[in-house]
Amino acid sequence: SSKTFWTTTGMFPQELIIGFPKCVKISKVAIQCYLVRTLRIERSTSKEPVGFERCVEKDLQHREGQLQMEEFPLPEFQATYLRFIIKSAFDHFVSVHRVMAEGT
Repeated sequence: SSKTFWTTTGMFPQELIIGFPKCVKISKVAIQCYLVRTLRIERSTSKEPVGFERCVEKDLQHREGQLQMEEFPLPEFQATYLRFIIKSAFDHFVSVHRVMAEGT
């Protein structure tokens, strides 16, 4: 829902883990967020959310008063879980409004 979002508690790093019903192939991940400075995306192919591997890390551009929309084209890889680590921010609190993963 575009009316809901996840927000941090004020200290960094913060993390958000998304799980899939089974291991899937992912070719692109996109995130819509607000005031995120540095974001890392990791993956796990385990049945439980453990053993994460780093996929990409990026410094995002600050857009005053606007949501940040970032796409991460990734070489196709498999994942059961994606972990989004917000390492730093432009303010004390940030929000994540949408996460999308494309693949099969």
